[in-house]
Amino acid sequence: MTFGFAPSSAASFSTPASAASASRLLEPAEWAAAGIPLLRNPREVVSGLHTRHRPRATTAVVAVLDPEERLLASASFARRPVPADGWMFRNALLSQLRRVIPHDLRRRTPVRTAVLLYCREGDARWTEEDGAWMWGLRDACTLHGLRCGAYITLTRDGWQVLGEGRGGRRPNMDSVPEPFATADAPPSPPRTGGAVSEVLRRAAAR
Repeated sequence: MTFGFAPSSAASFSTPASAASASRLLEPAEWAAAGIPLLRNPREVVSGLHTRHRPRATTAVVAVLDPEERLLASASFARRPVPADGWMFRNALLSQLRRVIPHDLRRRTPVRTAVLLYCREGDARWTEEDGAWMWGLRDACTLHGLRCGAYITLTRDGWQVLGEGRGGRRPNMDSVPEPFATADAPPSPPRTGGAVSEVLRRAAAR
């Protein structure tokens, strides 16, 4: 499997802080080799999150799915204009997960899966920002007792499950959200959150 790489905006020189930040990201090959469970119907998952949260550029949507891929909880928040860092993204995702669903740390084996949909400008090629979100998602899942699931980008060109090569043109960043299918609607709405993460807010204020 081959991956495209978008040009990095990082400077050619490295400082201790930038080197540490660079270590907190996952390359596409590392992600593909991590055994991330495949979504049975990724378009359905993406469409459901798109309809529920209506994300725009720099919006992250983290969702928890049960073993049947039913949505249990989800939260969306805006990514603040700070350098991409997996540790900071991990803390933001963990903060949102703690708000909307109890942890599963007492289980020997995780049964619920967290997936991340990130809406951004650009094309579907992997970027270092994507790598930082991947690192953050994996670590947040470990700390909350969840399985680490798919990382999905949503751009003007459509959606893409990175590391799998699956994607589609709709929904996309500019498309109108599809209505919920009442026949498949869960008996009760999942818990959701929509506040901007305080972790990212504090980081941006520094």
